[in-house]
Amino acid sequence: MSTYTAMVMRSAGSAPEPEQRQIPEPGHGEALVRLRATSMNYHDLVNLRGVIRGPWPRVPMSDGSGEVVAVGPGVANVAIGQRVNLPFNPLWLSGPPSAERPLEVLGDTCDGCLQQYRCIAAVALVPVPDALSFAEAATLPCAGVTAWSSLRVGGLAPGHVVLTQGTGGVSMLALQLAKAHGATVIATSSSDEKLAVAKALGADHLVNYRSTPEWHVATRELTGGRGVDIVIDVGGAGTIAKSVKATTAGGTVAIVGGLEGFSNCDVPLSYVLMQQIRLVGIAVGSVADHRDLCRAVGATGIHPHISHTFDWDRLDEAVRVQQANEHIGKIALLIP
Repeated sequence: MSTYTAMVMRSAGSAPEPEQRQIPEPGHGEALVRLRATSMNYHDLVNLRGVIRGPWPRVPMSDGSGEVVAVGPGVANVAIGQRVNLPFNPLWLSGPPSAERPLEVLGDTCDGCLQQYRCIAAVALVPVPDALSFAEAATLPCAGVTAWSSLRVGGLAPGHVVLTQGTGGVSMLALQLAKAHGATVIATSSSDEKLAVAKALGADHLVNYRSTPEWHVATRELTGGRGVDIVIDVGGAGTIAKSVKATTAGGTVAIVGGLEGFSNCDVPLSYVLMQQIRLVGIAVGSVADHRDLCRAVGATGIHPHISHTFDWDRLDEAVRVQQANEHIGKIALLIP
């Protein structure tokens, strides 16, 4: 039987090393995917540092795109040659979050996508839009689904105003999705250069939060004092108070990250109460959400913004770019 290469972390914080493995044969209900690309998330950065608990050794990286090369008995939803995404949590097929549902996160609780082949339950695979490259498709499983879930939980509708924080993967995909669905988008960043990219992707208003530290005040001014309908909050403790104050009555703050930490979080509860603002935690989404996202991306012609693309043997450089916050949108890794 032929072999393939998997990049394996031997222990917490160790650099992934190549390991030769036998190409598996898919069992009942499984499909074998030849992986072609993955993408960097902040989640992956934390995982590569060895912070996320899980079995060792394991293959890192949660996102993956490729094509189906074999299917086992009983598989009817995918076919050989079909281009697919692997989902962030293959066991969360549909429905709301549930404490009873087993948690399986690729790259954390099991082997992820930094390898050439991966067997997986076929029902968890998601067809990707024909117009997307493998690299573009690989930006969707974590960041794309998170952006999609955030907008849906906020009841996105034409005419809504959406505030995005920073120019990372979730925020830029949320910008593109919101614009494609008729919303007005206010983009914030500490970099005018990055804001220019947000503008090119459709942002209606730009706020540099370094030169305008009271960005929540500027946001309300841009909306005539009303506030925004949905905030994509990626900062956590460092941004949540201003996110709440930027939100209109009955609006939603989607909490998708904690780039500025989670402790010492000062939430203006009186404002939340009186304005009936919803604070909702977003932990990516289900396989069904992933499928809905891919259909929306295909229908609207969105191409996710990728600022850096590396071959997988340059993972260390991808990590450096992510840590230095030099990227705009996503960083993709190509799998040979």
